[in-house]
Amino acid sequence: MVTRKRKNPLKSALRVLLALAVGGAGVAHFVSPAFFVSIMPDALPWHLELVYLSGVFELLGAIGLLIPRTRRAAAWGVLALFIAVYPANIHHALHPETSATPDASPWVLWTRVGFQFVLFAWAWWMTRPDEPKEA
Repeated sequence: MVTRKRKNPLKSALRVLLALAVGGAGVAHFVSPAFFVSIMPDALPWHLELVYLSGVFELLGAIGLLIPRTRRAAAWGVLALFIAVYPANIHHALHPETSATPDASPWVLWTRVGFQFVLFAWAWWMTRPDEPKEA
């Protein structure tokens, strides 16, 4: 008798949602690059180029999350990207006056910084195999 492993429908739905969110952010990097440039720490060089580069990697990650053969590798890439852009989110919270949103609520900015840990965990979960290995 052949038993078929059941996919986790919640994980599948959250994978698609993550791909949509990451893809939307990737598009935003090209539509509104000035915002992303404005939140980057001064210590980083090539602000505009890095905004476009992160947008490209977000789009690639979003596509990769939807392809079964690449979804786990793409999830590792998305996780690495989330970690790489984290300093910009902290910089934005610490220095909103230098950003494109100088009147943003500190509460909103710091909540966003904290929410990044949810994104880290979400992307990490997508790196895990869909089904448990059989014993």
